[in-house]
Amino acid sequence: MKKLFAEFLGTFGLVFAGTGAVVISHASHGAITHAGIAMTFGLIVLAMIYAFGDVSGAHFNPAVTTAFAAARRFPWREVPGYVAAQLGGAFAASGLLRVLFPADETLGATLPTGSATQSFILEIVLTFLLILVILSVSTGAKEKGITAGIAVGAVIALEAMFAGPISGASMNPARSLAPAVVSGHLETIWIYLTAPLLGALLAVPACCGVRERGCCCATKPEAAR
Repeated sequence: MKKLFAEFLGTFGLVFAGTGAVVISHASHGAITHAGIAMTFGLIVLAMIYAFGDVSGAHFNPAVTTAFAAARRFPWREVPGYVAAQLGGAFAASGLLRVLFPADETLGATLPTGSATQSFILEIVLTFLLILVILSVSTGAKEKGITAGIAVGAVIALEAMFAGPISGASMNPARSLAPAVVSGHLETIWIYLTAPLLGALLAVPACCGVRERGCCCATKPEAAR
């Protein structure tokens, strides 16, 4: 339960600070700026990894949890609990933002500005790169330590910086689903539910192809059960 509560709190922090930066930027007529929003996402993930990495592994993202399980670093039987905790944290954050900013239309939901295909491909590639980094710098199924926090936070900030204006740079189904449901903007949610998972699954064999066995893929079969 401590692991699940850590995932709940970490995802709450990610969504509250990240999408909250979007909401507050709108409310303050762009005071935070796009660069500020990107940095907020990166910094909150870095902080949450330091806070909870040694407890739950600091996944905070169903795509990350799925990738660890596919890489045989994390038991599949624990995936539903982690995903439920992540969704719970995300919805709690979006619900609180709705109370604080009732006039905001999207609550920081990820909405494509270009074509759906363009954003779908972008989200696959962005998540692929993110998971590739996570698998490379994490220990087992845990993102923890100075290296993981800085590397993962930096990648998220970087990808949000350059791709955010087009696809929203979600890379996280929980981060996208909660504000979409609470704000009622579900028209393109399929992009942000499917593309990150696909990108995460593609990253696993790619990491195994460039790393020694046992680094990106566990060698013990029981890790997959």
